[in-house]
Amino acid sequence: MSTQIAVRLPDEVVAFLDRSVADGVAPSRAALVATALEREMRRQAALRDVDILRAQGPDQDLDDLVAWTAKNFTMDD
Repeated sequence: MSTQIAVRLPDEVVAFLDRSVADGVAPSRAALVATALEREMRRQAALRDVDILRAQGPDQDLDDLVAWTAKNFTMDD
C-alpha cells in the first residue's frame, strides 16, 4: 500500500531527481525518494541500537557477530 503526499523540495533536489531518472539510476522520482527515506530509516534505527548498546555495555556473546558484521557490511549495502 502507498499514500500519495505533496512535498516541496528545493529546485536543485528536483533537478538531481530528474537527472537520476534520465540517467537510469532510478526508475522514477518517487522510487529514488523512497529509497533515500528507507536508508534514513535504517540509519536512525542503527543509531538507536548504538545508544542501547552504549547504555548496556559490551556483551561478549555478540563479539563474533560484531566482528563478522564489521568485516562484511558497508553502509552502501
